[in-house]
Amino acid sequence: MTGAVIFIKEDLQINDLQIQFLVGMLHLCMLPGCMVAGRTSDYIGRRYTIILAFITFLLGSILMGYGPSYSILMIGNCIVGIGAGFALVVAPVYSTEISPLSSRGFFTSLPELSMNIGVLLAFVSNYFFEKMTLRLGWRMMVVIPAVPSLCLIILMLKLVESPRWLIMQGRVGEARKVLLLVSNTKEEAEQRLREIKAVVGIDEDCTKDIVQVAMKTRSGKGALIELFCEPSPSVRRILIAAIGVHLFSRIGGSGGILLYSPRVFERTGIAEKSKLMLATVGMGISNVVFAFISIFLSDRFGRRILLLISACGVVVSLLGLGFCLTIVEHSKEKLLWVTSLTVFFTYIFLGFVCIGIGPVTWVYSSEILPLRFRAQGLGVCVVVNRITNVAVVTSFISIYKMITMGGIFFMLTGINVSALWFYYSFLPETKGRSLEDMETIFGRNSK
Repeated sequence: MTGAVIFIKEDLQINDLQIQFLVGMLHLCMLPGCMVAGRTSDYIGRRYTIILAFITFLLGSILMGYGPSYSILMIGNCIVGIGAGFALVVAPVYSTEISPLSSRGFFTSLPELSMNIGVLLAFVSNYFFEKMTLRLGWRMMVVIPAVPSLCLIILMLKLVESPRWLIMQGRVGEARKVLLLVSNTKEEAEQRLREIKAVVGIDEDCTKDIVQVAMKTRSGKGALIELFCEPSPSVRRILIAAIGVHLFSRIGGSGGILLYSPRVFERTGIAEKSKLMLATVGMGISNVVFAFISIFLSDRFGRRILLLISACGVVVSLLGLGFCLTIVEHSKEKLLWVTSLTVFFTYIFLGFVCIGIGPVTWVYSSEILPLRFRAQGLGVCVVVNRITNVAVVTSFISIYKMITMGGIFFMLTGINVSALWFYYSFLPETKGRSLEDMETIFGRNSK
């Protein structure tokens, strides 16, 4: 959409408010998907929920590509949003639940790396599709995601179900087979099996392949009521931590900067559309490189230290952007060095987001939530994530017109200083701890 909105505006003759609404509705329509994804994945399984998500995404992309009018484009956009809402919840849960302890940070970071590779591919394809006719170019930009959606549907049919979900259904024999496939050793698989059975309430010494489990456990019924109305001190702290990392990851401004970067670059004097598209390709490369580096760091250095390093880098780069754009707004001539610095600080900002705040938000929130709350609790986190993202992307243009482009970056700097304080003072380290230990870790920190 970063590239497409430039051409959609010209082709459909719509204004900035309609563009903000179009972009915002994508994220807003993720909310119903997020809200039902957790319960759906508790009921039909993680794997089939992912398949459902990408069937929805496939249909929405095709409808957007057809898009003869703003209203049809909006409907397709909303369908894509619902599918994306499902995927944002269930993909991290699935990755977390099948990953071995020693590599959980690596595997749970892969969805974020994949999203950044997708962003890069989108920027590259936008650069080439921009050379097509106005009417065809942007339609190709929005329909091309249908291809990976179809590939994912076929792929997921071949993959295993989450062993933790299988045990919640009482299908212990199937879970044992999956754990033997996804664990480093047979002993590790048996240890994980015992820990999960204990959390679900099954006797650790039980050798049956099929065990009767309470309907409440199987379907996830009542999980949200318990999570919000009757939480223990440790669960309450977990909930605050999980929601907090998602809140700060969005209000920190990465969504708005990523989406409206062509406007930021245009403000510094880059006028040609092909050069604007090329600059966004550089952003995509920066995202992928730093996200790729991040997947190897989370298990080595820990989640908390990556969040702190990331937040510090984000604060410095936002300050740089604020000063550069303030200079631009008070200068009567084009300053090449300011243009170069603006592009540089934008790349650095997105790089620091991708090395810590971006992937670690999903790793941390999906691993700290207890099994009985994980899918639905992460759904709540993603709802917060999407609401704040909608607020950012739908207000970014209006805010910078009120307080100047430089002013909005200084505002985002202050928000990220608050995020840095939250990460430092509130989040315990979870590296190297099993998913079943998280209540103990947060219980110790809640005293």
